[in-house]
Amino acid sequence: MAALQVLTARPKRAARLTRNSKLFKIIISAIRQKKGENIISLDLRKIPEAVADFFIVCEAPSNIQVRTIADTIEHEVKIQTGELPYRHEGHQALQWVLIDYVNIVVHIFQPETRKFYKLEEMWNDGGLVEHES
Repeated sequence: MAALQVLTARPKRAARLTRNSKLFKIIISAIRQKKGENIISLDLRKIPEAVADFFIVCEAPSNIQVRTIADTIEHEVKIQTGELPYRHEGHQALQWVLIDYVNIVVHIFQPETRKFYKLEEMWNDGGLVEHES
């Protein structure tokens, strides 16, 4: 649960995002490009204690693919928007990589780690949307 601790003391942008926001679309596209699996987004905008507007969650079956997805997201976002993540965590173990873009937090899991932490259940008040891989 250490990765979620990085979310507690971070800035929150005034601008609210939607699923049609450029940043959101770039992230989903980058995950698809590198064959991320079981992609979902959680809309957290109506949850007062939420640390972001959206969580985007996906999984990959190996350390190499987790790293590739994370690197591709960061690269594509930087190239297309000039934006760098506020913070990222998990690049050492590669079981759960978190990329924090303040209003969108991306979680890239290996399947067993995703099952263990159950983010979708923890934030089930948020509107969940599945995205095709």
